[in-house]
Amino acid sequence: MSGLQPENAGVGGIGETAEEKYGALAFDTALSTLVVVALYVVVKVSLDGFRQWRARISVLVVGSGPVGLTAALVAVRSGKVLKLTVLDERYRTALLCRPQQIALDPRSVKFLLGLGVDFDNMEGCWHNEHFFTRIGVFQEYLLSILEQKKQKVEIKVQLGTKFTEEYLQRILHNDWPRVIVVADGSCGDSCSVLGISSDYIVESCHAYGANATIERSDQRQVPTPEIRAHNLYFDLSAYGVEALREHKNPTAKSGFHLKIYGTFRNRYMALACPTSDTKMVRYLRQTANSSIMKNIFHESFNAYKTDIEPRLSDVTLHHMQCSRRLFEIQLSHRRISAAYIEGENVAVIVEGEAARVLNFDTGFGINLGMRGLESVGTFIYRTATAVDQNDVLEALSAKMQYSKQVAETFKQTGLTESMLSVVG
Repeated sequence: MSGLQPENAGVGGIGETAEEKYGALAFDTALSTLVVVALYVVVKVSLDGFRQWRARISVLVVGSGPVGLTAALVAVRSGKVLKLTVLDERYRTALLCRPQQIALDPRSVKFLLGLGVDFDNMEGCWHNEHFFTRIGVFQEYLLSILEQKKQKVEIKVQLGTKFTEEYLQRILHNDWPRVIVVADGSCGDSCSVLGISSDYIVESCHAYGANATIERSDQRQVPTPEIRAHNLYFDLSAYGVEALREHKNPTAKSGFHLKIYGTFRNRYMALACPTSDTKMVRYLRQTANSSIMKNIFHESFNAYKTDIEPRLSDVTLHHMQCSRRLFEIQLSHRRISAAYIEGENVAVIVEGEAARVLNFDTGFGINLGMRGLESVGTFIYRTATAVDQNDVLEALSAKMQYSKQVAETFKQTGLTESMLSVVG
């Protein structure tokens, strides 16, 4: 029996050697597979990264207002645009001589600074971290920036050219833009040319308002800080409305809020109050006497104007245009603010007043447009680097969701920030 032990031991040794060889082979195979997979992943990631880095698309911006030109600048700054075309039916003179003043709030200022806008080289003035300038000045500055960017990106600014079906038909199939940004204002019809629904969702801002404007040709066309006055009450006893006692009631809502803005030559006024059922509000909403609102604006301007500008006289009062009565302040935004043209593989987004319209001008409308542009850079990047149609549709879906959120946020807090609160 003892003589068999070495033989058995030898058989066990052979078995262990086979198992070790099998284990080593399995390890080598797994290691080789892992290396191959890792190499594939590295190569694929590298190729995808290189493809994304190299990806460039063509972008068409319809409309060269403040929002349209800012959208063009966002596109150039995204680093993913090979060719940019800006289209507007207005000629340069009509575009740049607009007298309206815009007021950029701190958030818009920060956004524009990130795009390379140098406010120190733009005609305007600062007040409480807000920048005030004329629309034409702002547009001319943005056009000059785009002119400087032509060294890196092919940029064409086609003024005096209307966006129509005939214009689209003249574009060769291979030259179709990958992204179209519609920023032609609330009166533009570019969306209908592209087959996008013009339906709007109309929502109340839970406030009433009125607007007034007056042009004084003897005054200078220079930007000025805005003036705000709060908790105003008006004596309407001459019209049979004893409303002054209401403001003494501690449970009553605050009174009216006044804003005076614009250049000294083109003066604008806005009057607003939160929704309420006071005697004064009811009367000013229903009155058929158009002179009442004019007198309110007349007296309010003379009470709160700057010391260096003249009072409104009975003569200049006849040149004032204003709302006949208080109206409900409403925000309208498009049901569809983004679309995909499948046959041409084109993504369309709608911005500015073409996407969101407020029926109450406070001089801050430009900021509502800027909010939508904050997501355009990301959208262009995602579209340029998209692998397939699903990636583009996901980018469009995210853009539409962002546009809805912009409208919802403004409906909740925008009017309070731009009109009903004290600045500084």
